[in-house]
Amino acid sequence: MSPSAVLLLNLGSPDSTSVPDVARYLHEFLGDERVIDRPANGFLRSLLVHRIIIPRRAPKSAHAYEQVWTPEGSPLIVTSKNTQTKLQQRVDLPVALAMNYGNPSIPDVLAGLARDGVKKLLLFPQYPHYAMSSWETVVAKVYREAAQVAPGIKIESVQPYYADADYIAALVESARPYLAQPHDHLLFSYHGIPVRHLTKADSSKSHCQTVPDCCTVCSPAHATCYKAQVTRTTQEFVRRAGIEAGKWSISFQSRLVGEPWISPYTDHQFESLPQAGKKRLLVITPAFVTDCLETLEEIRMEGAEDFKAAGGESFTHIPCLNDQPVWIDFLQKRVSRWQQTGAV
Repeated sequence: MSPSAVLLLNLGSPDSTSVPDVARYLHEFLGDERVIDRPANGFLRSLLVHRIIIPRRAPKSAHAYEQVWTPEGSPLIVTSKNTQTKLQQRVDLPVALAMNYGNPSIPDVLAGLARDGVKKLLLFPQYPHYAMSSWETVVAKVYREAAQVAPGIKIESVQPYYADADYIAALVESARPYLAQPHDHLLFSYHGIPVRHLTKADSSKSHCQTVPDCCTVCSPAHATCYKAQVTRTTQEFVRRAGIEAGKWSISFQSRLVGEPWISPYTDHQFESLPQAGKKRLLVITPAFVTDCLETLEEIRMEGAEDFKAAGGESFTHIPCLNDQPVWIDFLQKRVSRWQQTGAV
């Protein structure tokens, strides 16, 4: 085997739609202290997550997964494997796939790569933007697990590529057929995070939520600011696609109750946009590279129902990049650059 390899990393999924499998997945996902980091006391946090949140959420989540499950299994897993296969056909080094939660697991995949003689590994998180609860936690987990099961592998990681010109080009190209359809508004719906996570990630402790228009005022804090990065992605997309001012907006989905999350909230937009005369809606979800529960059930199903109930006439969710050729092109280009120059 080649001494070098690539590891694609994504969120993960339950093994099935059964309540026990979904609960097992949620224990791993919501038990991650970078996902739910309060209360600070580990015992109290564990009690909240495992004894209160998960018992209530598992049956509802299992039902939601049933709505999107395919004959082959989880849409996220199936599409991620297709992406792995298609990229493998384009590059001359092994391409592996692991999930932060669930299977294929990070420790199992790393152990397999070590057995196969891999000495140098490029991590390719399938997250364009930095967030403590997504990009950071999966990369940190790889380094932590590798120290135990694959200490001989040198690891490097692709950094968040939210403004990479090739990434933006792929995103716009994949959306073009939908943008060509008659529509009144394009909504960029990004996964939400607590406002507190924004300030926690600001190493300067003097920019985020402090400086007016902090997301558009240049600052080193943007290197770890999720909201600034999704704002930049949106601005670059709008500029490249030539979308007129007033015909697009940003919102955030998938919040939990209990504290402020970044706003405006997507579900509120589905209610208010029709009242503002935006009856024909396109929704794009650029925080997600791969269609999953949050895009297929929360947006494409529930979102469409809510929008039309509020007076909307047409609702179209633009699919994620998934395993489209433009996405495989982007992955191949970045991998090839790493092979040739060592740049990540």
